[in-house]
Amino acid sequence: MSYEIYHADCFDWLGERQPDSVHGVLTDPPYGLIEFSRKELEKLRNGRGGVWRLPPTIGGNTRDPLPRFTILSEKEKQNLREYMRDFGIALMPVLTPGAHVIVAGHPMLQHLVQTGMSEAGFEVRGAIMRLYTSFRGGDRPKGAEREFEEVCVTPRSACEPWMLFRKPISERTVAENLRRWGTGGLRRLSKDKPLAEAIPSTRTPDLESAISHHPCLKPQHLLRILMRALLPLGQGIVLDPFLGSGSSLAAAEAVGYESIGIELDEDYFKAAKLAIPKLASLYPGCIGESMELPKTDASNTRQSRNNAKDTTQLSLFTQ
Repeated sequence: MSYEIYHADCFDWLGERQPDSVHGVLTDPPYGLIEFSRKELEKLRNGRGGVWRLPPTIGGNTRDPLPRFTILSEKEKQNLREYMRDFGIALMPVLTPGAHVIVAGHPMLQHLVQTGMSEAGFEVRGAIMRLYTSFRGGDRPKGAEREFEEVCVTPRSACEPWMLFRKPISERTVAENLRRWGTGGLRRLSKDKPLAEAIPSTRTPDLESAISHHPCLKPQHLLRILMRALLPLGQGIVLDPFLGSGSSLAAAEAVGYESIGIELDEDYFKAAKLAIPKLASLYPGCIGESMELPKTDASNTRQSRNNAKDTTQLSLFTQ
């Protein structure tokens, strides 16, 4: 095992970490903040929704719960910007110069996250787009669906931005920074293929959802590509300060990187501890070098469900 996980507040952990000791970050933070508060998590776990939208089944398809960021007040949005600024300030010293930070985002809140991280001193390096068709958005006005049949309140989601930041390099050039720190660039898929700005993806496969019941579980195919890209020379330590499901550390394990995860919520921490090795064992040979989606079959799905039985007992939504 080449990873460590801590049940802690990431701000406390970062404050005690040795400077210049982390070479990259891949994380999906609670960028709505209130959706992962104890109050709102209890509502979600009890099936009551709260800030979490519990979409109805459409055409036999059950849609996953998702945060309703449209209901955030202006004050809550500014709190997000300030939170990301404070997070960036806490994170900056532990990173090596030139280290990249990849943060999962939402189009409605992306500008707030980028502004906060920029205020903390990070370079904004654009975003890598996850391309996939989901059931998010495209709904008619609530309560007046028949009256406004040709109206949708928001577009149907077809992409997800993963924002890219970099701690400024300390050397004169990226080449010199790579020689000294091993950071400053991103790892190519191969010598002939650079990392693409858009990654074809899918919804998280049932094979993985059978292992982890976290509401924001991301697919291993995507995470392994992003994780591999973080260390340009294939060496160093990667961090997920908002561990959640543990899927990022599973990706690091599959790719062969050393990694550290921090999770504040005790239930998520316990579930991630069980899920990481199971997620990492999926798709042998899928190590983030190819855009091709991994193949799954019925036998793998059955085996995954069998392996997930003990994790399921810790499901946050089991009554």
